[in-house]
Amino acid sequence: MSDASNVKAALAPDTQKQAAVFANGSSALAGFLSEEHFRRMLSRERKRSERSRKHLVLMLVDGKGVKSKKTDAMLEQIAIVLGASIRETDLAGWFEANSVFGVIFTEFGECEVGTAVKIIESKATAELQRAFRPNQLTNFQMSFYSFPDGWDGNGHKKAVDSELYPDLFEVEKKKKLSLLIKRVMDVIGAGAALLCLSPVFLVLAALVKLTSKGPVFFRQQRVGQYGLHFEFLKFRSMFSSTDAAIHKEYVRKFIAGKADGAEGNTEKKVTYKIKNDPRVTWVGKFMRRTSLDEIPQFWNVLRGEMSLVGPRPPIPYEIEIYDIWHRRRLLESRPGITGLWQVHGRSKTTFDDMVRLDLLYSRIWSPMLDVKILLQTPRAVFSGDGAY
Repeated sequence: MSDASNVKAALAPDTQKQAAVFANGSSALAGFLSEEHFRRMLSRERKRSERSRKHLVLMLVDGKGVKSKKTDAMLEQIAIVLGASIRETDLAGWFEANSVFGVIFTEFGECEVGTAVKIIESKATAELQRAFRPNQLTNFQMSFYSFPDGWDGNGHKKAVDSELYPDLFEVEKKKKLSLLIKRVMDVIGAGAALLCLSPVFLVLAALVKLTSKGPVFFRQQRVGQYGLHFEFLKFRSMFSSTDAAIHKEYVRKFIAGKADGAEGNTEKKVTYKIKNDPRVTWVGKFMRRTSLDEIPQFWNVLRGEMSLVGPRPPIPYEIEIYDIWHRRRLLESRPGITGLWQVHGRSKTTFDDMVRLDLLYSRIWSPMLDVKILLQTPRAVFSGDGAY
């Protein structure tokens, strides 16, 4: 039997089960996961999908914003019908309490996720049409979301479906005051840094301009939180019109853990940046060594595209090489100028270790942690350890 046939068979209607749950609707509703539990399970299944690389599908049914006692009662009946027709391995519950009903479908074998969605939609629609009259369903909308989801698009809108990541947006609501404090710290800190470093800013700008042809600033598209693109600023440290192919190849090897010939050699440190890069000017080497090339990024902080503390923003072509779990570093925090990675090894850590540090930062973040990291940053900068 094919995988598509297995999905169809697994979602085949159980008329006896449906009759039983209709006869005792209250007990059927009690068997559904609460909003808190359902969203927690969605987060856990999403992370399980990251590790296993197996897709999950989220189906949501809501009343298109039409709220009434009649609509709520009808949604409960719809939930009972759908809950009776799913597999025991799937999870049914309230995505929004008594307002949006959801089912998390897992384990499709080798069946392509697009095919699985079509099968699930067809079966769910058939069950509802069998149980209700067409005019009873007009106020309800069924939607589907698959994970892992693609990050297609031009970067001008969020690359993720908020429905698949409710936990992220719930954290934003719970930490609203702390995030406001972080933003105030960013604005004050970035403004003060630009003002105090303005003499250094002018000297470096003159050196860049006088020692090589090209613009003073290096502008590049980077990927921020939720996959949004922004224009990233640095002092230009390379000769103009350099080929990015060298860096692309290096990044590919680094993310795979093969940079600097480290494959098969666990004792050799793998670096995040290219050593002795021929594209870098002598002024650029000094600025990179001291991180002075990053002073213009305080403008990105003022614009709200970055924070003083957070994960480093990647280049779009880096995302193409990311493993699924790597992307979480761009979802849980706004990118920053410094972070745990910069004060704990900088470019000497492996890529996976860097991502783990970024995720650790997101889990334990507080305004006080930002203060501690900012206080440790000057020592990391002046030591030059791990900088190239």
